Amino acid sequence: MIASHESSTPPAHSERGLPPGLTRLLGTLFGERFTTSAAVCLQHGADESAFAPAPPDAVVFPESTEEVAAAMAACHAHGVPVIPFGVGSSVEDHLLAVHGGVSFDTSRMNRVIDIRPEDLTATVQAGVTREQLNRELASTGFFFSVDPGANASIGGMVATAASGTNTVRYGTMRDNLLSLVVVLADGQVIRTSRRARKSSAGYNLTQIFAGSEGTLGIITEVTVKLHPQPEAIAAAVVNFPDVGSAVSTVIQALQMGVPLARAEMLDALTIKAINAHSRTTLTEAPTLFLEFSGSTAQVKEQGETLRTVVEEHGGGDFQWATRPEERSRLWTPRHHAYFACIQLRPGSRSLTTDACVPISRLADCIAETTADIQASGLLAPVFGHVGDGNFHCLLLVDPDNADEVTAAEELSHRLVHRAIRFDGTCTGEHGVGLHKMPYLEEEHGVATVDVMRRIKRALDPRNIRNPGKVVHL
Repeated sequence: MIASHESSTPPAHSERGLPPGLTRLLGTLFGERFTTSAAVCLQHGADESAFAPAPPDAVVFPESTEEVAAAMAACHAHGVPVIPFGVGSSVEDHLLAVHGGVSFDTSRMNRVIDIRPEDLTATVQAGVTREQLNRELASTGFFFSVDPGANASIGGMVATAASGTNTVRYGTMRDNLLSLVVVLADGQVIRTSRRARKSSAGYNLTQIFAGSEGTLGIITEVTVKLHPQPEAIAAAVVNFPDVGSAVSTVIQALQMGVPLARAEMLDALTIKAINAHSRTTLTEAPTLFLEFSGSTAQVKEQGETLRTVVEEHGGGDFQWATRPEERSRLWTPRHHAYFACIQLRPGSRSLTTDACVPISRLADCIAETTADIQASGLLAPVFGHVGDGNFHCLLLVDPDNADEVTAAEELSHRLVHRAIRFDGTCTGEHGVGLHKMPYLEEEHGVATVDVMRRIKRALDPRNIRNPGKVVHL
């Protein structure tokens, strides 16, 4: 497994193992919900990335903002690092305790606090997952739109500024936030805003914490926007002779005003993996998974327009679904794509990329990347949210083969530079973590990253909030 961990200057308490006084205090505060078990710590020091685990020294399981604040204040007093943990679905090393410390597992903070359909809002504790929230909303006629694929926690989705399959229509996690409750490094609790849908009152602190990856504070409560369930939804799956034709279809459909809610592209290798994993019989060719919604009449009209665009770009083998069970049958394989691709090479680990570029440059960026993959000799399925210019490469490597790991790192490096050259970003949704830190200055400029660093120092002067992530101090 990939073993290197880039890190910033260690926090005040740089020795592994907790001070005895802190151990006693956390034991008193949490009882059986505090543990130094090696197995539990290992679980909380690993994620879905290709990096080797880096376990914390202890794990706590808080159930309230007050418990987080008390434990945070104690860790601050001892200069001990704190790493928030949601469900562990990160792929950019956010959870790795590179300087030891305490993992704050928020899974027991799983209460839906308030649902207000009249305001189109819901307030939840950070450990509530997106699927849990949508189950609670099932009878209200509303839903929470952000769908990163994994059943991630809402707090984790805020911390990584998550997005996913619905982004092209409903926006990212940033677009669906109203307010946060955050515990700062010294244990102080703040609320970033009220529930009003807009405000001109001061700095937008909500967005500062969105995408901060646990480096500025621990998010304990989140107020999100809800959306009404549409009258009708239609899904389509259609294959193409090449990736460029599939991407061009999406671009033209968007330019013609087709209100796509989802627009996913999977290359032929990904479809092959899905067929083997889900026992489907999809044509092994570049494929679009599409969904749009509205009134019944609108959906019918959109479908006719879409079919015309698909035919213009050589698409064929059109599968169409409007009933919920049919749509689920079409979309379930897409949601399993990541794990299906991993099974293409049992025992491998995936170095997963998530570049994002303006959609006008997407076809060119994917074409150059596909050629790069073929030249490298690596096995690397390509798929992504083409409606917003975001695509993933799963670089499947033997973690014990140094040459393969090096080749994958070099390919990923070239992809990031390519995305930035196309005026894109090194990470569209997975976050910076450890792996993308070297690219921030190239993407944003030295002065901009220095502003980020100053924010970090102001809110976390002892550098104990998930140290070694996002920016170096």
